[in-house]
Amino acid sequence: MKPTLFLLAAGMGSRYGGLKQLDGLGPHGETIMDYSIYDAIHAGFGKLVFVIRKDFEQDFRDKILSKYEGHIPCELVFQSLDALPEGFTCPEGRTKPWGTNHALMMGESVIHEPFAVINCDDFYGRDSYQVMGRFLSSLPEGSKNTYAMVGFRVGNTLSESGTVSRGICATDERRMLTSVVERTKIQRMDGEVKYLDDDGETWTATPDTTPVSMNFWGFTPDYFAYSTDYFRNFLSDPKNMENLKSEFFIPLMVDKLIKDHTATCEVLDTTSKWFGVTYPEDRPAVVAKIKALVEAGEYPDKLF
Repeated sequence: MKPTLFLLAAGMGSRYGGLKQLDGLGPHGETIMDYSIYDAIHAGFGKLVFVIRKDFEQDFRDKILSKYEGHIPCELVFQSLDALPEGFTCPEGRTKPWGTNHALMMGESVIHEPFAVINCDDFYGRDSYQVMGRFLSSLPEGSKNTYAMVGFRVGNTLSESGTVSRGICATDERRMLTSVVERTKIQRMDGEVKYLDDDGETWTATPDTTPVSMNFWGFTPDYFAYSTDYFRNFLSDPKNMENLKSEFFIPLMVDKLIKDHTATCEVLDTTSKWFGVTYPEDRPAVVAKIKALVEAGEYPDKLF
């Protein structure tokens, strides 16, 4: 069975100032998502599932899904603030989505095969889809608890326009993930890559080659049940309900499963270099990079 590509497109785009998932950056108005899907199709993925906000469904269908008709099957699922387990209600005043792992949980009803998860506004590069596609396609039927992550070097994933959020990873000698910690403020300072510690004051240096999660994960469907169980624990913690910006991140879930010895997660090496639009100031450089890839023959002038 071909793996599925699950695309996280429900983000608010708060730092970029709009629905950056629909921003045309290619020579004919292609989005970063278009290049991701082109690469995924060529890497052997057999279905697309998008998680979006219900309030831009029609715009999404008109501008995005219509392009892929006849190329690959597509499904939509929706992330909402009130999509919570029984017994829990959304705190008054909360407007921020519950995070990437909550968005992922919305796919449980339509995904029954190994699947990869990506952000829609990140350009991951062709090789990353190929290495993840090979991993998922090679899993024996019925596999459980055997996950993967595409690891990028943190020095290749920064923005010149401000801080970025990354999952800082540690691995063992077999390239198995041993921990992943979400750092929400990372930038280059005084020639070094540094992240802001949990105390909110201390900046800690890390090598340029440190592997980071760019939210390109590979899972089997058993992951959904673990997520549902752990999300209940997350919501049961008063500080997560009181903090109207608390988020249930994928790295938080993976880190727990690794530390519990429930699952393994292999960090897949890739020759791809990540880029993306975190801030409006990043846009011209991304447009130029895509243009250069097209001119070099890496991608056709028109994708679909």
